[in-house]
This record gives sequence, C-alpha cells and structure tokens, in this order.
Amino acid sequence: MRRRFTIALIIACTGFLSGRLTAADVLPQATGRTSLSDLLKVQQSVQTLLPKLRTAVVAIQTHDGTASGVIITEDGLILTAAHVAEKPGREMRVILDDGKVVKATTLGLDKTADAALMQLNDNDVKWPHVKVCREITKAQPGVWCIALGHPGGFDKQRGVVLRVGKIVKQTANSLQTDCVLMGGDSGGPLFNLAGEVIGIHSQIWEDRDQNMHVSMAPFFRSWDDLKMSQIIRVWSTGSGGYLGVGLGLSDGIEIKIALIKKSSPASQAGMMQDDVILALDGEKMPSVSQFQNAVRARPAGTQILLQLKRGTETLDVKATLGSQPKEDEG
Repeated sequence: MRRRFTIALIIACTGFLSGRLTAADVLPQATGRTSLSDLLKVQQSVQTLLPKLRTAVVAIQTHDGTASGVIITEDGLILTAAHVAEKPGREMRVILDDGKVVKATTLGLDKTADAALMQLNDNDVKWPHVKVCREITKAQPGVWCIALGHPGGFDKQRGVVLRVGKIVKQTANSLQTDCVLMGGDSGGPLFNLAGEVIGIHSQIWEDRDQNMHVSMAPFFRSWDDLKMSQIIRVWSTGSGGYLGVGLGLSDGIEIKIALIKKSSPASQAGMMQDDVILALDGEKMPSVSQFQNAVRARPAGTQILLQLKRGTETLDVKATLGSQPKEDEG
C-alpha cells in the first residue's frame, strides 16, 4: 500500500501524465517520454536518499511563525533564507528531525538574493548534514529535484514533507520548480537526485505557480562575508546593466530599496531609499531575483522605466543603466 501511494505521490507532484517531461537528464538509461520504469527509478532514488536527507532538514521558529533550513556541515552550519534570518546575531530555536529543540545564531545575509547562514550553538556535537552541489550550472530546466521542508511548522507525527518535481527555469541567482511550496517551507532545501543541495526555498506565492528557490550561486559568491556575519545589500560586480541599489523585501512581498549607491544611475534618476519597485518597463516585478535578472539582462546605456511606490504615491521614473563597477565601494 505504501509503495502504491509513493508512486501516486510522485506522479501528482510532477505532472508526468502530460508526457512532456523526460528523465534523460538524470536517468542516463531513459529516453523519450517518461515511462513507468523511469518513475520507479526516481522512486528508488528518493526512497534511498530520504532517510539521510531528512535528518539534516530543520524547522526554525521565527518571531512571527515557522520556517525551515538545512545543516550542511558537521559543526552545524545551516543554509536558510535571508527573510527567515532577518539580521545577524539573532538567537533562533531550531527543531531537529527527532523533535529535539536546539539553539542557533544567525550569521550573514545576502538580501539581494535572499540567502543566509546560521550556526548551531553547540560546537561539541557532530550534527547530521548533507552536501552542497558546487556544479551550479548543472541545475538546468528539466532536471529532477526533491523539495523538503516543514510547511505549517514542525509536526513530529507527520515529519518532513517531501515533494518531487523538476526544475522549470534557472536564472543567475534562482531556480524555479514545479515543487509546490507552502508557508513554513521558506529556507528549506531543494536537492538533486545525488542528494546534494541545489537551492533554498525563497518566494512562496498564494497561487502556488511561482515556486522560487535561491540557487547556490549567491552563497558561493559571498561565502566568506556571510560567515563573517556581513549583510550584503548591493549587487556584486558582474555583467549586464547596473542600477546601484540595495534591495530587500517589505512585508515579505514588495521589493523595497534599502540603499542607493552614491553617484549611481539610481541616484541620478532621483530614486530614494524606501521606494518600492512595482514594475520595470511595464512588467510587474514579483521578486528580487526577477528584478535583478531583468536589469542585468539589459546592457549598460539602456534607458529603463520604473514604476515606484513612494509612500502613498505611485510614480514613473526613467533611469539609464550604467556599467557594473570594477569594485564594490559599498
């Protein structure tokens, strides 16, 4: 009975019945349309991995609810989302897979990508942990993935919640999947079928068609700063257009400008701290990662039209993107 239920769960979570998804990217022997044999191979992988993976997934009690995280080192380093950690130096209650409650301290945050680190406080314990995938480019659309988390908070009788699916879209800092996320999943891990973390659950929308995860790129790019409890508010050097703003989330949904870099295109355009970004060139911006990618996709010298909310007023602002600076001068 349990075996039949597991197969049904995989089918329901991934939409395999459409016949448009293939397993060839992670199942080398499979070709063409997804078959029952392919599904059974995925099921076997999940059943093999889950007992180890679940021990590293934690529930996190925040000031206004619950979230999730994942332990990635023996000494208790946790990956989670920036909007879960909120700021460095916070002491948080963490619930392990067996229901034991321990304490952790938040470290650094990358608010531009919603990435954060925490550290379990007991250094004498060898904590259960999982590996992180360092081959970021392999997290491509069509690749199978496993989402774990504690939606609705920790429930020892229910345990960690599993969803199996595929990557739908990859951007510079994020992944979109068809694994449905719910409140309480924020900060939890997305795994590949090798049992490696490839993402951290980030944006969760009520209509459930925007299942967004922070990729490993922001963590690796700022690893040392995050471990030193730094807050990253400004985009790092890279290709594409440059606006010169540091971004955060207002009320967990709106994209709010946390700072404006001096002499930046944003400053010259009259943008102000605490402005909320609603749209770029007429396209609504539902997440920080989508806005970042939209700007970076436009070359320096491009004029963009931003719709902003300033207090109760909505206004349109034109800005000309600059080149990415060679150094981040803070």
